[in-house]
Amino acid sequence: MNSFNKISVVGLGYIGLPTAAVFANHGVQILGTDTSQNVVDSISAGKPHFGEPDLDALVRRVVENGKLSVSTAVQAADAFLVAVPTPLREGDDTGHGASLGADLNYVQAAAEAIAPVLVKGNLVILESTSPVGTTEKMARWMATLRPDLSFPHDKGEMADINVAHCPERVLPGRIIEEVVNNARVIGGMTRKCAQRALSLYRIVVQGECKVTNARTAEMSKLTENAYRDVNIAFANELSVICDRHKISVWELIQMANLHPRVNILSPGPGVGGHCIAVDPWFIVEGAPEDARIIRMARQINDAMPGIVCAKVVARAQSLVDPVVACLGLSYKADVDDLRESPAVEIVAQLADSKVAKLLVVEPHISALPKALSDRGLELADFDMAIEQANVILLLVDHFAFMHVGRDLIKDKFVIDTRGAW
Repeated sequence: MNSFNKISVVGLGYIGLPTAAVFANHGVQILGTDTSQNVVDSISAGKPHFGEPDLDALVRRVVENGKLSVSTAVQAADAFLVAVPTPLREGDDTGHGASLGADLNYVQAAAEAIAPVLVKGNLVILESTSPVGTTEKMARWMATLRPDLSFPHDKGEMADINVAHCPERVLPGRIIEEVVNNARVIGGMTRKCAQRALSLYRIVVQGECKVTNARTAEMSKLTENAYRDVNIAFANELSVICDRHKISVWELIQMANLHPRVNILSPGPGVGGHCIAVDPWFIVEGAPEDARIIRMARQINDAMPGIVCAKVVARAQSLVDPVVACLGLSYKADVDDLRESPAVEIVAQLADSKVAKLLVVEPHISALPKALSDRGLELADFDMAIEQANVILLLVDHFAFMHVGRDLIKDKFVIDTRGAW
């Protein structure tokens, strides 16, 4: 029997809104909260404030049938899911090279907003990707404001409030499907906390659910993304070495991956998105002397935009009137998500170099981000950019770019950072 009749979802962004909508679609009353009035107004009208396949119809349906209501204030509920940002902040120089850490201000603000409406028996789950120990910090922040209630760090299994961590692990473009079908790691501050969180996720999750403690759950998400970051850094380092030896890195990786126990990922212009480009720094922050490979991988991948820019500048300087078509701005193919995108950084660096006229093409957005519009750049049409440019810089392998006629680019210089052409 489901004991969670009302669930509050705090933070209605890329993770919170799809999660709220999926739970609402399973008949649970969802009370969504976001600090942005524009976000609240948009969702209240049944319209998501970002693009994601199948989300529009789902949000419209659960809003219209009354299962999802949203406001800027946290309301009382049986359980609270916290899905707020944990962005990077500049960390202290540890003596082992500059590092970055997590800004937990949003998590603390969520905890402080939840605390006044807590009652005995409530469950609070942190979904935001966080450094090890953040779930415990969240419990302490709530406890400070509610001395009348007991929390797991004080009372263990006998606590009035259960607290757990269940990191999101979805892929933009497939979020609705993956909220339901992906395996989940559920970490409780106590055994009872974990079991109650498991019963909540079983309402919607069909994938395997593994129960552990909160710290292991926190570390598991960071580890997943650090593993991929290290693998990509290896591929990117190979690409630089292959350039020196005039070897195609794409062919090299294809050959190496014929080995049954080798699986090298693809190199690129850097690493973007809200996870892989961010989460490994949280490991470095917690163990700066020990996370040597993880730190180096971040530094290798963060250096790739500069390497790409150097290639473009060298080519442009060999031309009389260089015009560069910059194809793609999102951090991955066929989405409108620009978070931490290396393509945006590359275009900004090229604009600052003033080495060529830039034609910026991104079919998934209607306006350039401020970082580029402030530099005087405008969105360009794909066909026009291909026709006018003498240098083609492929930054994102969008489907729309994959079938350009070879006769249209045969007399142009092509810099393909994705190995798509």
